Amino acid sequence: MGGKSTFLRQVALAALLAQAGSYVPASRARIGIVDRLFSRVGAADNLARGQSTFMVEMVETAAILAQATPNSLVILDEIGRGTSTYDGLAIAWAVVEAMHDEARSRTLFATHYHELTRLADRLEALSLHHVRAREWKGDLVLLHEVAGGPADRSYGIAVAKLAGVPPKVLARAKAVLAKLEAGRDATGGIAAGLDDLPLFAAAPPMERVEVDPLAEAVNALEPDGMSPRDALEALYALKKLAQSS
Repeated sequence: MGGKSTFLRQVALAALLAQAGSYVPASRARIGIVDRLFSRVGAADNLARGQSTFMVEMVETAAILAQATPNSLVILDEIGRGTSTYDGLAIAWAVVEAMHDEARSRTLFATHYHELTRLADRLEALSLHHVRAREWKGDLVLLHEVAGGPADRSYGIAVAKLAGVPPKVLARAKAVLAKLEAGRDATGGIAAGLDDLPLFAAAPPMERVEVDPLAEAVNALEPDGMSPRDALEALYALKKLAQSS
């Protein structure tokens, strides 16, 4: 609720308006031309294709990594949130590195993974910003201002209080949080040791894919252009191939 996603969207919209020759909602702006505008914002599944929210997120992220150029503008919101903490952090970490070192696009990347702030010490073009918030007399005050540097803490429990979560549950959540933070401080947290991980070290060898001759033959067929006789002959040929394999 601090305004991260809104900030990402407004930057993309301002770039689009400027490139179309329109006014932008600012007293002044210096916006370069972009060849493509990529957005991975929001959460939605695709029931028709049998894709979960996380799968949709990964498909869109894959398209961005494959197509973005140094002249592109990319906004990425909460990459990795749809899976386990370890998987999500690992994917988000690798995506940030890939955008910085390979795509080299102008990118805004919003995340709740505080561990990613460590990358600022290793990636020269990366800068950290946060949306300001304060607690006043036990209540959360969202200032809707973007400031430099990483956020000093998360306000999830404060937001839960705003939403009306019962006090007993909030108290239990605070106790669990204190225990988790104590363990993180003692062990270095889930990102322990990542600072020593080289950037895109030697790529692992590609797995050898066994080619299925039957599947290859089926994929080569063009059923719309086949006569009934051609289809029958193709069927006999596939049967023969299946028996010999």
